Amino acid sequence: MAQEELRKEETLAMRNRLIGQSCKLFYSEDPVKIVRARGQYLFDENGKRYLDCISNVQHVGHCHPAITKAAAAQMDVLNTNSRFLHDNIVLYADRLAATLPQKLCVFYFVNSGSEANDLALRLARQYTQHEDVVVLDHAYHGHLMSLIDISPYKFRKLAGQKEWVHVAPLPDTYRGIYREDHPNPGQAYADTVKDLIEDVHKKGRKISAFFAESLPSVGGQIILPQGYFPKVAEYVHSAGGVFVADEVQTGFGRVGHHFWAFQLQGDDFCPDIVTMGKPMGNGHPLACVATTAEIAGAFTANGVEYFNTFGGTPVSCAVGLAVLDVIVEEDLRGNAVRVGAHLKDLLTKLKARHEIIGDVRGVGLFLGIELVIDREKKTPATEAAAHVVKRLKEEDQICVSTDGPWENVLKFKPPMCFGMENAELVLTNIVNKVICMLSTQSIKTSTPKYNHFIFFRHENNYNSRTHSQKLLKYCSLTSSGVGVTLSKLSCR
Repeated sequence: MAQEELRKEETLAMRNRLIGQSCKLFYSEDPVKIVRARGQYLFDENGKRYLDCISNVQHVGHCHPAITKAAAAQMDVLNTNSRFLHDNIVLYADRLAATLPQKLCVFYFVNSGSEANDLALRLARQYTQHEDVVVLDHAYHGHLMSLIDISPYKFRKLAGQKEWVHVAPLPDTYRGIYREDHPNPGQAYADTVKDLIEDVHKKGRKISAFFAESLPSVGGQIILPQGYFPKVAEYVHSAGGVFVADEVQTGFGRVGHHFWAFQLQGDDFCPDIVTMGKPMGNGHPLACVATTAEIAGAFTANGVEYFNTFGGTPVSCAVGLAVLDVIVEEDLRGNAVRVGAHLKDLLTKLKARHEIIGDVRGVGLFLGIELVIDREKKTPATEAAAHVVKRLKEEDQICVSTDGPWENVLKFKPPMCFGMENAELVLTNIVNKVICMLSTQSIKTSTPKYNHFIFFRHENNYNSRTHSQKLLKYCSLTSSGVGVTLSKLSCR
């Protein structure tokens, strides 16, 4: 608890003075000061309640009593580093192993998804003795320098692409180079990775790893086409590399029928390394890398001890165990299936009534609504999306946010206790009203003022696989290229 409660204006002034300006707030024009939370609800300093649709970190709900009790009870007894022998770390690792394919049997505990992905990169390079990495366009894997280097979402705004980083097309079947009408988009997108690897080899370089979020989040809540991961893994393994599945955003049952999002690609598919983080500790800093005995053995063989001061402490593992218990005891995976399907159905019905909704996609409680100016051209409705977010917060106390290369995708990744009544409130009573308002007012819509890179779609020969084939050309799309109003859209 804070020693004293400051007025919102004082808190904001102190933050602006003391905290780095690159550390941005939600709703920066008028931030919400949150003083407590429970379940899927946030409360400000005046007691106003907000429905939280974006806090996937608080996986089983804000301040879940079972989690806070487990943390406090263990903290009252012991909390030390993992060099001391203790039950919690091995019991937790054993519970995690039960959720994963059998070959993923060695665990390294860390504090954040960024630490987990940095360690995964080290493991891959030590095991393969190669340097280069293949990543997906617009990917984000963390804030460490090593991860900014493999995150196009970040490095394009900074120093640019390193020689050892190779960017494959984002397998987006809505606006990517291969779309819903392609007979086998999974194979087609996988073949772009194969071509990329061949090009790397021609330069005398070798692949250490392919990194991908199991469901790209920053890329716009993307659902990958079936068969993509298995074929990519085949190509990566043939090149002597390993497959890293980043589950930091999507793990622990968010997709419903599966505990891990990579399992959506089939029961026979298994990554070589899995990273996990955000939801793992329900707000407590806890993350992990799971890998094979062979990869772990190569890491040990380098003769350098790996130690993480706060990774896998008794308190962290007590929290992690409690999270796993709540997921099972409250059937949160089942809730993700039921509520997610209902939410997606409501969104799909909304799409049928409003031209501004270009696409509805998702699985479980990982959903996105892509707003567009023109359905045929798929022109991103960036400003409209920002307007929806603002109106929902100001008028209806509903917190949502945007993602995607043009920030035009409304994303829903709420705590897993999100209920049917919450879904209906958001969609039927709120989003519908706001989109009707947008459709009848002249609200200018544009893309962000910075450049984004998109692939030209290849229309003529889906089977052509020569690298770049004049297919993987980049083009820039800037705000000067679009700018129309939504007054032409009808509210029906």
